[in-house]
Amino acid sequence: MQKPTCVIVTGAAGNLGRATAARLAGQGVNLVCVDRTAEVLDALVRSLPSGTKALIFAGADLGDPAVAQAMVEAAVDCFGGIDALVNTVGGFATGPVASDALAQWDLMMALNARVALVTSIAVLPVMQAARYGRIVHIAAAPGLKAGANQAAYAASKAAVLRLTESIALEHRSNRITANCILPGTIDTPQNRAAMPDAKVSDWVAPDSIARLIAFLISPEAAVVTGAAIPATGLE
Repeated sequence: MQKPTCVIVTGAAGNLGRATAARLAGQGVNLVCVDRTAEVLDALVRSLPSGTKALIFAGADLGDPAVAQAMVEAAVDCFGGIDALVNTVGGFATGPVASDALAQWDLMMALNARVALVTSIAVLPVMQAARYGRIVHIAAAPGLKAGANQAAYAASKAAVLRLTESIALEHRSNRITANCILPGTIDTPQNRAAMPDAKVSDWVAPDSIARLIAFLISPEAAVVTGAAIPATGLE
Protein backbone atom coordinates (compact mmCIF):
# COMPACT_ATOMS: atom_id res chain seq x y z
CA MET A 1 0.00 0.00 0.00
CA GLN A 2 1.41 3.37 -0.97
CA LYS A 3 1.67 5.98 1.72
CA PRO A 4 -0.60 8.94 0.93
CA THR A 5 1.16 12.22 0.24
CA CYS A 6 -1.52 14.21 2.02
CA VAL A 7 -5.09 13.84 3.24
CA ILE A 8 -7.22 16.90 3.96
CA VAL A 9 -9.72 16.38 6.79
CA THR A 10 -12.29 19.15 7.03
CA GLY A 11 -14.24 19.55 10.24
CA ALA A 12 -11.25 17.98 11.96
CA ALA A 13 -12.20 19.39 15.36
CA GLY A 14 -15.56 17.60 15.33
CA ASN A 15 -16.18 14.13 16.70
CA LEU A 16 -15.94 12.33 13.36
CA GLY A 17 -13.14 14.57 12.12
CA ARG A 18 -11.04 13.89 15.22
CA ALA A 19 -11.60 10.15 14.95
CA THR A 20 -10.64 10.23 11.27
CA ALA A 21 -7.48 12.25 11.92
CA ALA A 22 -6.46 9.89 14.72
CA ARG A 23 -7.09 6.80 12.60
CA LEU A 24 -5.12 8.14 9.63
CA ALA A 25 -2.29 9.45 11.79
CA GLY A 26 -1.94 5.98 13.23
CA GLN A 27 -1.36 4.75 9.68
CA GLY A 28 1.41 7.29 9.11
CA VAL A 29 -0.65 9.58 6.88
CA ASN A 30 0.30 13.24 6.43
CA LEU A 31 -2.67 15.39 7.42
CA VAL A 32 -4.12 18.81 6.78
CA CYS A 33 -6.54 19.42 9.66
CA VAL A 34 -9.12 22.06 8.81
CA ASP A 35 -11.61 23.77 11.11
CA ARG A 36 -12.58 27.18 12.40
CA THR A 37 -10.63 27.31 15.68
CA ALA A 38 -6.85 27.11 15.84
CA GLU A 39 -6.77 26.28 19.54
CA VAL A 40 -8.92 23.17 19.09
CA LEU A 41 -6.84 22.08 16.12
CA ASP A 42 -3.65 22.58 18.14
CA ALA A 43 -5.03 20.30 20.82
CA LEU A 44 -6.01 17.73 18.20
CA VAL A 45 -2.54 17.67 16.66
CA ARG A 46 -0.92 17.34 20.09
CA SER A 47 -3.08 14.27 20.72
CA LEU A 48 -1.91 12.50 17.56
CA PRO A 49 0.90 9.93 17.61
CA SER A 50 4.42 11.26 17.94
CA GLY A 51 5.97 11.95 14.58
CA THR A 52 2.69 12.70 12.81
CA LYS A 53 3.09 15.35 10.15
CA ALA A 54 0.05 17.60 10.37
CA LEU A 55 -0.66 21.05 8.99
CA ILE A 56 -3.32 23.19 10.66
CA PHE A 57 -5.62 25.34 8.53
CA ALA A 58 -7.89 27.34 10.83
CA GLY A 59 -10.52 30.04 10.59
CA ALA A 60 -11.93 28.43 7.52
CA ASP A 61 -15.26 29.25 5.87
CA LEU A 62 -15.11 26.44 3.35
CA GLY A 63 -18.15 27.70 1.51
CA ASP A 64 -15.88 30.49 0.22
CA PRO A 65 -13.99 29.35 -2.91
CA ALA A 66 -11.04 31.61 -2.06
CA VAL A 67 -10.68 29.97 1.35
CA ALA A 68 -10.92 26.48 -0.12
CA GLN A 69 -8.31 27.36 -2.72
CA ALA A 70 -6.01 28.72 0.00
CA MET A 71 -6.45 25.44 1.89
CA VAL A 72 -5.42 23.46 -1.18
CA GLU A 73 -2.42 25.69 -1.87
CA ALA A 74 -1.26 25.32 1.74
CA ALA A 75 -1.56 21.53 1.49
CA VAL A 76 0.41 21.38 -1.76
CA ASP A 77 3.08 23.78 -0.45
CA CYS A 78 3.54 21.65 2.66
CA PHE A 79 3.25 18.12 1.28
CA GLY A 80 3.64 18.40 -2.48
CA GLY A 81 0.21 17.03 -3.41
CA ILE A 82 -3.19 15.88 -2.19
CA ASP A 83 -4.24 12.25 -2.27
CA ALA A 84 -7.58 12.59 -0.54
CA LEU A 85 -10.24 14.96 0.72
CA VAL A 86 -12.32 13.77 3.66
CA ASN A 87 -15.08 16.31 4.16
CA THR A 88 -16.88 15.93 7.49
CA VAL A 89 -18.26 19.49 7.63
CA GLY A 90 -22.03 19.65 7.93
CA GLY A 91 -25.02 20.79 9.89
CA PHE A 92 -28.37 19.47 11.05
CA ALA A 93 -31.64 21.32 11.52
CA THR A 94 -35.28 20.28 11.21
CA GLY A 95 -38.53 22.09 10.77
CA PRO A 96 -41.73 22.05 8.71
CA VAL A 97 -42.19 23.52 5.27
CA ALA A 98 -43.60 26.79 6.55
CA SER A 99 -42.96 30.51 6.48
CA ASP A 100 -39.54 30.30 8.15
CA ALA A 101 -38.31 27.33 6.09
CA LEU A 102 -36.33 29.46 3.65
CA ALA A 103 -33.71 30.46 6.23
CA GLN A 104 -33.25 26.84 7.27
CA TRP A 105 -33.02 25.81 3.61
CA ASP A 106 -30.26 28.34 2.94
CA LEU A 107 -28.36 27.28 6.07
CA MET A 108 -28.47 23.56 5.27
CA MET A 109 -27.53 24.12 1.66
CA ALA A 110 -24.59 26.28 2.74
CA LEU A 111 -23.26 23.90 5.41
CA ASN A 112 -23.87 20.61 3.63
CA ALA A 113 -24.16 21.03 -0.14
CA ARG A 114 -22.10 24.16 -0.80
CA VAL A 115 -19.11 23.10 1.31
CA ALA A 116 -19.04 19.72 -0.41
CA LEU A 117 -19.14 21.38 -3.82
CA VAL A 118 -16.59 24.11 -3.10
CA THR A 119 -14.04 21.79 -1.48
CA SER A 120 -14.40 19.29 -4.32
CA ILE A 121 -13.85 22.01 -6.91
CA ALA A 122 -10.71 23.12 -5.06
CA VAL A 123 -9.00 19.71 -4.80
CA LEU A 124 -9.91 18.26 -8.17
CA PRO A 125 -7.33 20.11 -10.32
CA VAL A 126 -4.50 18.81 -8.09
CA MET A 127 -5.88 15.28 -8.28
CA GLN A 128 -6.39 15.55 -12.05
CA ALA A 129 -2.78 16.62 -12.51
CA ALA A 130 -1.62 13.61 -10.47
CA ARG A 131 -4.17 11.30 -12.12
CA TYR A 132 -5.05 10.00 -8.66
CA GLY A 133 -7.35 11.05 -5.86
CA ARG A 134 -9.99 10.09 -3.33
CA ILE A 135 -12.95 12.20 -2.21
CA VAL A 136 -15.23 11.20 0.67
CA HIS A 137 -18.22 13.27 1.76
CA ILE A 138 -20.63 12.63 4.62
CA ALA A 139 -24.25 12.40 3.52
CA ALA A 140 -27.24 10.97 5.42
CA ALA A 141 -30.12 8.55 4.93
CA PRO A 142 -32.70 11.39 4.60
CA GLY A 143 -30.88 12.29 1.39
CA LEU A 144 -32.42 9.12 -0.03
CA LYS A 145 -35.89 9.60 1.47
CA ALA A 146 -36.98 12.53 3.60
CA GLY A 147 -39.20 12.37 6.64
CA ALA A 148 -41.47 14.98 8.13
CA ASN A 149 -39.69 18.20 9.12
CA GLN A 150 -36.59 17.21 7.12
CA ALA A 151 -37.09 19.05 3.82
CA ALA A 152 -34.09 21.37 4.03
CA TYR A 153 -31.72 18.87 5.63
CA ALA A 154 -32.75 16.03 3.32
CA ALA A 155 -32.48 18.19 0.21
CA SER A 156 -28.98 19.33 1.16
CA LYS A 157 -27.82 15.76 1.75
CA ALA A 158 -29.45 14.62 -1.49
CA ALA A 159 -27.37 17.30 -3.21
CA VAL A 160 -24.24 15.77 -1.66
CA LEU A 161 -25.24 12.37 -3.02
CA ARG A 162 -25.82 13.65 -6.55
CA LEU A 163 -22.61 15.71 -6.46
CA THR A 164 -20.63 12.63 -5.42
CA GLU A 165 -22.14 10.52 -8.20
CA SER A 166 -21.31 13.15 -10.82
CA ILE A 167 -17.70 13.54 -9.64
CA ALA A 168 -17.27 9.77 -9.73
CA LEU A 169 -18.39 9.51 -13.35
CA GLU A 170 -16.56 12.62 -14.53
CA HIS A 171 -13.19 11.63 -13.09
CA ARG A 172 -13.06 7.84 -13.19
CA SER A 173 -10.61 7.88 -16.09
CA ASN A 174 -8.18 9.90 -13.96
CA ARG A 175 -8.26 7.28 -11.17
CA ILE A 176 -10.16 9.69 -8.93
CA THR A 177 -12.90 8.12 -6.84
CA ALA A 178 -15.74 9.88 -5.02
CA ASN A 179 -17.94 8.25 -2.41
CA CYS A 180 -20.15 9.31 0.45
CA ILE A 181 -21.06 7.72 3.74
CA LEU A 182 -24.53 7.65 5.29
CA PRO A 183 -23.96 7.27 9.03
CA GLY A 184 -26.54 6.13 11.51
CA THR A 185 -26.74 8.00 14.78
CA ILE A 186 -23.14 8.66 15.79
CA ASP A 187 -22.22 8.01 19.40
CA THR A 188 -21.07 11.45 20.53
CA PRO A 189 -21.34 13.33 23.83
CA GLN A 190 -23.68 15.80 22.15
CA ASN A 191 -26.05 13.10 20.93
CA ARG A 192 -26.03 11.39 24.32
CA ALA A 193 -26.95 14.69 25.98
CA ALA A 194 -29.68 15.41 23.44
CA MET A 195 -31.17 11.88 23.57
CA PRO A 196 -30.59 10.59 27.12
CA ASP A 197 -33.20 7.82 26.80
CA ALA A 198 -32.00 6.46 23.45
CA LYS A 199 -30.63 2.95 22.96
CA VAL A 200 -26.97 3.91 22.65
CA SER A 201 -25.91 0.35 21.82
CA ASP A 202 -27.47 0.82 18.36
CA TRP A 203 -25.38 3.91 17.63
CA VAL A 204 -22.20 3.97 15.55
CA ALA A 205 -18.84 4.86 17.07
CA PRO A 206 -16.92 7.63 15.26
CA ASP A 207 -13.88 5.37 14.93
CA SER A 208 -15.96 2.74 13.12
CA ILE A 209 -16.80 5.33 10.47
CA ALA A 210 -13.18 6.50 10.45
CA ARG A 211 -12.05 2.97 9.60
CA LEU A 212 -14.45 2.94 6.66
CA ILE A 213 -13.09 6.30 5.53
CA ALA A 214 -9.53 4.99 5.80
CA PHE A 215 -10.45 2.14 3.47
CA LEU A 216 -12.23 4.37 0.95
CA ILE A 217 -9.21 6.64 0.56
CA SER A 218 -6.78 3.75 0.20
CA PRO A 219 -5.48 2.35 -3.11
CA GLU A 220 -7.32 -0.89 -2.30
CA ALA A 221 -10.66 0.90 -2.76
CA ALA A 222 -9.96 1.88 -6.36
CA VAL A 223 -13.02 -0.03 -7.64
CA VAL A 224 -15.41 1.71 -5.24
CA THR A 225 -16.70 4.98 -6.65
CA GLY A 226 -20.02 6.81 -6.83
CA ALA A 227 -21.29 4.86 -3.83
CA ALA A 228 -23.54 5.93 -0.97
CA ILE A 229 -22.47 3.58 1.82
CA PRO A 230 -24.60 3.16 4.95
CA ALA A 231 -22.66 3.02 8.21
CA THR A 232 -25.29 1.71 10.57
CA GLY A 233 -24.25 -1.82 11.48
CA LEU A 234 -23.05 -3.02 14.85
CA GLU A 235 -19.58 -4.37 15.46
